[in-house]
Amino acid sequence: MKRAMIQRFLIIISITLVVFGVISYIVAGRHLLTNTMKSMQQTIDVVDYMLDYSGDIDAQVKELQSEAVGSNTRITILKNDGSVVAETNAEKDTLSNHGDREEVRQAFLEGAGYATRYSDTLQENMLYVTKMTQNGDYMVRLAIPYSGLGDYMRLLLPSLLIGVILLFIVATIVAVRFSDTVTKPLREIAEEMVHIRGDEPEFDFKTYQYEELNIISYTTDQLIAEIKENIDKIEFEKKIRQEFFSNASHELKTPITSVKGYAEILQNNLAKTPEAQEDCIRRIIKETDNMTNLINDILMISKLETKDLSVDISEVRMAPLLSEVAEAIEPIAAQHEVTLHLDCQPIVWNTSASQMEELLTNLMTNAVKYNQPGGDVWTTISSSNDELVIVVRDNGIGISKEEQDRVFERFYRVDKGRSKKMGGTGLGLSIVKHIVGYYDGVVELESEEGKGSTFTVKLPMNQTIS
Repeated sequence: MKRAMIQRFLIIISITLVVFGVISYIVAGRHLLTNTMKSMQQTIDVVDYMLDYSGDIDAQVKELQSEAVGSNTRITILKNDGSVVAETNAEKDTLSNHGDREEVRQAFLEGAGYATRYSDTLQENMLYVTKMTQNGDYMVRLAIPYSGLGDYMRLLLPSLLIGVILLFIVATIVAVRFSDTVTKPLREIAEEMVHIRGDEPEFDFKTYQYEELNIISYTTDQLIAEIKENIDKIEFEKKIRQEFFSNASHELKTPITSVKGYAEILQNNLAKTPEAQEDCIRRIIKETDNMTNLINDILMISKLETKDLSVDISEVRMAPLLSEVAEAIEPIAAQHEVTLHLDCQPIVWNTSASQMEELLTNLMTNAVKYNQPGGDVWTTISSSNDELVIVVRDNGIGISKEEQDRVFERFYRVDKGRSKKMGGTGLGLSIVKHIVGYYDGVVELESEEGKGSTFTVKLPMNQTIS
């Protein structure tokens, strides 16, 4: 990368030099041409002033060339029709009419003209400048050898080569240093990224002068943080799955063992009386119901997690639904000597009636089961800021601070003895959490041991469920 940057930098410098040289050559050439023409026009004015057009013009111009102008300057005197009156470098009689010459035509039209071309007479490139005389009857033309900047370039070439070499040396040094400001930070970033291989990667990215490099450092930090977070999440989910299967196996093993035991009693005729046989059958049915409920809860959680649940969306009137749920759990509440209190605003919401029923049933049943004789359960449903707010509060045994973060885990029971006795699967609050998550809502818990618990569910009512 460093070599490529230096090469590209030098290529750009070379192109810049070439372009600059061409432009400079053109500009300098034009400047030299303009200055030369001005000087020649001034010389023409002097020649015009010194000539006596009534005398021998040819003799006069030859004298002017030798004494005032110089032998390398060709003087030609023309009439307005282009015929040659006098010429310093050739016999005038041998010269043809010059009226078709570019500089002559331009001088006749504009008063002055110029042209550069190869002279067949002198066998070299010449610059011709022609100007009308003061009396307007003649034109004076001067011609000098002219090769543009060619002669000067031969003199300047050594100096230019030295300048170009020095410029290349300076450009190379600048390119190397510039490339170091880019490649060195990239090497440092790459060296830090090697630490990703460790279990606990630590990075020490510096702040560089180029914001783009700082963005790489920042993005790498963010990426590694996300990767680590995802790895932790995967490990956590793996642990949860392992606990889930372990707990599910344990929860199913107990009722299966009971069913098998009671079945063996019946098979071996160990239940002698009809009452004993009826008790075994009743216990088998109860354990079978427990297994059925457990399996159904597990399947529901799995479908909620993958959003593979078939949901029937309809207009649900929350007040009648709450009354139906309360009526269904009233026998359990009476058994535990718990009083239910209901308060629901007249809310109609497009949602799944079965999911709302499941959510309310689990929250209210838990509030009843984990209560004290003579306790109360208050359930309120309201709407606020396009949210459906469900609050289930009890004055029961409460939940300790240590356990509050775990109550939504699968198979977790606050009071394991009481849960077993009441036939709970330990999946009720986990189902609540997954239903709330299905609607992109939130569930909050406030609790204090001996004073009761409050579960608050907030569901966005404008959420589109597909």
